[in-house]
Amino acid sequence: MSHAHLPTAARAFIPKAERTRVNVSLILLTLALGAFAFGTAEFAAMSLLPEIAADFSLGEPAAARVVSAYAIGVVVGAPLIAFPLARVSRRRLLIGCMALFAFGNGLSMMAPSFSTLLVFRFASGIPHGAYLGIAALTAASLVERDKRASAVATVILGLTLAMIVGVFAVTALGQAYGWRWAFASPGLLAVVVTGLCIWQLPQDMPDRRAGALTELKGLWNRQIWLVLLTGAIGFAGFFAVYAYTASILVAVTGLEKRWVPIMIALYGFGMTGGTFVAGRLADRALLRTPVIFLSAGALALVGFALAAENAWTVGLAMLAVSFFSATSGVLQTRLMDVAGNAQTAAAVFNHSAFNVANAIGPWLGGIPIALGYGFSSVGFVGAALSLGGLAIWLLACAESHRTRTPASARR
Repeated sequence: MSHAHLPTAARAFIPKAERTRVNVSLILLTLALGAFAFGTAEFAAMSLLPEIAADFSLGEPAAARVVSAYAIGVVVGAPLIAFPLARVSRRRLLIGCMALFAFGNGLSMMAPSFSTLLVFRFASGIPHGAYLGIAALTAASLVERDKRASAVATVILGLTLAMIVGVFAVTALGQAYGWRWAFASPGLLAVVVTGLCIWQLPQDMPDRRAGALTELKGLWNRQIWLVLLTGAIGFAGFFAVYAYTASILVAVTGLEKRWVPIMIALYGFGMTGGTFVAGRLADRALLRTPVIFLSAGALALVGFALAAENAWTVGLAMLAVSFFSATSGVLQTRLMDVAGNAQTAAAVFNHSAFNVANAIGPWLGGIPIALGYGFSSVGFVGAALSLGGLAIWLLACAESHRTRTPASARR
């Protein structure tokens, strides 16, 4: 897309001298590649918990704290970046986030002890939500309004493709040469993406009306929190299953460990397809899309619990679960409609919400396992969480219709 086709909104914040070099397709590709690096580092760590545990002489539940440390970093990093840096240009924020991520992964690779690894994983998670949120805002601002969901979905596709290519490759490397490759590889990729951001992203003019106080005041909007809560609860259903999938495939399905990375890649295929379809559907029916996906996702999660004993049926269930869990980009687009003056804060908090899901999903999924109901019971927990997210979304839609805000006009 040439500068002549830039929407009016993009022309407002991109200086005239910069418009001649804007290539929207390349920018979206760069942003998606950055998301790919974040996704690889986040999900590969889960797949290599046995190797991390063995290296530091820990049990897997204790080693799982590296996942929690990263998730906490994401949640904490959102306000640390969104409020103090509200007046910083998106280009500088994106470059800074990628550079910090590269540095954190480099330190994680060299961690001499488990305690230092936890600190470095926490630091690596800090820019995660900010990068993905600001990348989504940037992508949406470069296209027409009725293409926003698709543009955001393009960025999110980087995350989902990481579950196919990135996690598979890094898990294989980690199992063969050591878990440190789980952080070295995305760290090196982050260095490359930092350079691409410097080269591709145009100099933009931040809104001088923006500021920490403006963003904070903008968050006094019930609709924002209902959308965020939808993601935190609804997506927790996916993580309740994802966190225990490797154990289920070995202990319940009866597969050998060497098949686990290949089966885990099915989640990536499903989520990639779901992200693409959800983005196109949301361009036409933004409010209805999460209703469809959360409802179908609950059914898929029940199917997972019932299908876990057979490799073929559990594989199909994994595809369905991940396909209908792909609502991140849709919720991100909805936040743009309801966030008002809190665009940056709402955007980065969206990914914090999904990392809250990452924390509570495995925790809630572990309760019935500890009570003796077996690994497959996590599917029922996941279904309940998906239905919880659906209930919150329906409440948000109902309140939006009652108040009849301009943002609610898109159905």
